[in-house]
Amino acid sequence: MKIAVVGATGLVGSKMLQVLDEQKIKIDELIVAASEKSVGKEIVFQGKTHHVISVEDAIEARPDIAIFSAGAGASKQYAPLFAAKGTYVIDNSSAWRMYPEIPLVVPEINADTITKDTRIIANPNCSTIEMVLALAPLHKAFDIKRLVIATYQSVSGSGIKGISQLDREEDERLKVKGENSHLSPLTFPTHTPTRSIATSCLTVVTSAKTATPPRKRSW
Repeated sequence: MKIAVVGATGLVGSKMLQVLDEQKIKIDELIVAASEKSVGKEIVFQGKTHHVISVEDAIEARPDIAIFSAGAGASKQYAPLFAAKGTYVIDNSSAWRMYPEIPLVVPEINADTITKDTRIIANPNCSTIEMVLALAPLHKAFDIKRLVIATYQSVSGSGIKGISQLDREEDERLKVKGENSHLSPLTFPTHTPTRSIATSCLTVVTSAKTATPPRKRSW
């Protein structure tokens, strides 16, 4: 089987490669793809060195399966191009989760929604997957009508950039606190133009005034 990992140099992409190794998935040929700035980098998988190629070159290689974790924008742009070549795309981003024609799959629950014609397969985010695994048998037995859910997700969910921003903010916050111990946490500065992660409970709200993960659970 020829498998491509798109976004292989990222935080989640590297974890995907680790899981593929741990699960002893039979891979005849591994393709590691990423953005142009990562092309040429080396990734060692199962003792063999692989060179990162562009996503365009990965498409032309016609893998059997392409596992995506390169962000929603890249998935929207490239997943249909892989699919047009006959590749099965498993997308880990939010790009395709809200499209009725794209199966949103947790294999233990609804793998039967995948047909022979399916080329793009979406999966829910981390908090949704573990929750529905527990709820599915309860719903089957008792027909759940309503759920009240609160989730608190880690910065690592936003990838390397989010973790790097948090590290910078924490370093700056501790530095300022040492010099100005009377300051409250919310007055600590950040070098980033976006809202501070280090002192925020809620960092992203959509224009609809609701975070998107709860909407995906109800989809």
